[in-house]
Amino acid sequence: MAVTSNPAPVAHSSQDALHALLCEVLPPQGAWSDDAYLWLTDHSNRLIELTDGLVEELPVPTFTHQAVLAFLYDLFRDYLKARGGVVMFAALRVRIRPGKFREPDLMLLRDRADPRCQDRYWLGADLVAEVVSPDNPDRDLVEKRMDYAEAGIPEYWIADPRDETIRVLTLQDTGYTEHGVYRRGQTAASPLLAGFAAEVSAVFDAPTVGA
Repeated sequence: MAVTSNPAPVAHSSQDALHALLCEVLPPQGAWSDDAYLWLTDHSNRLIELTDGLVEELPVPTFTHQAVLAFLYDLFRDYLKARGGVVMFAALRVRIRPGKFREPDLMLLRDRADPRCQDRYWLGADLVAEVVSPDNPDRDLVEKRMDYAEAGIPEYWIADPRDETIRVLTLQDTGYTEHGVYRRGQTAASPLLAGFAAEVSAVFDAPTVGA
């Protein structure tokens, strides 16, 4: 009885070949330029940030993260629409400085005609907001706090689903100070946007009632 051997596996699928090619042509970690980073993010649907030659892929957002983010986006959009401002959500890049790009969950400008509002990426913002990611809370609470201060962004909101708080930070000189930490039953207020406020309970109820 003849023994039929299984056909030899194909050494490389087309996807494997493409991956190998990209590994050859893309820069190694630590050597990414602004142009290479922008090219990569122009051709990817992933959230990727750049810090001094290093690229970092951000985690896929959870449902809770997106529901809280959508609720905040609607609040800021409704406030700014009648005032000529603009708010955008990830993925849109903001340049902190040459060599450093972030993709905030939310970023806004009080004037849509502000020259920092560029099509490919923004050159700054009046306010940014992040919803804390459970994989690495220090990314939003510590690292990006320093990054957005470095960029001179006047106000930074941090919504943390873990303890259901909204932290509002204002820029003083080269660092942020806490304007307030707001909890359920309280209303988070913005010193930059006169009359803007967010009910903390409503923000964190969004994942259960629908954003």
